[in-house]
Amino acid sequence: MSRYCAIGLLRYPTMIALGIDPGTALCGYGIVRAVGDDYELVACGAIATPAKTPLEFRLLKIYDELGAIIRAYKPNTAAVEKLFFSRNTTTALSVGHARGVILLALAQACLPLAEYTPNEIKQAVAGYGGADKYQMQQMVRVLLRLDQAPKPDDAADAVAIALCHLQSARLRELIDSQS
Repeated sequence: MSRYCAIGLLRYPTMIALGIDPGTALCGYGIVRAVGDDYELVACGAIATPAKTPLEFRLLKIYDELGAIIRAYKPNTAAVEKLFFSRNTTTALSVGHARGVILLALAQACLPLAEYTPNEIKQAVAGYGGADKYQMQQMVRVLLRLDQAPKPDDAADAVAIALCHLQSARLRELIDSQS
């Protein structure tokens, strides 16, 4: 049996998107269901790893817990924030390690994957690529009709990534139907 997945452009009446905000200390996840134009928060949270734990065991915990989340909620698509280079190369390397095990877990689950930059996520959710964290959290709260924004911040970011992906998929579908 092949370990590779045959992933096509499948259309689901209900899309369940898993958004992931990668990190080694806190890895945020958010699961959002879209039925037509309606969005519903299914679950969100963060995978936390203890600070003094060696990197390989932190990565193992992220991998194991993400696999359990995928099995529990059965998303049919996933999106991850793209790594962008900043001045802190240590942080970029650490996030890169986390992204590696995240991408592996998603590939093993045969989940179609999209990647978005922070500006693309802000543009899709808040309508402005320069939106700050508070504006993003409030837009997530409004779009999902929540009493308060998801906590911790990493979970709210992951929910925004899932919303970005669902909105982008809807836009692609509209464009495809016009051609």
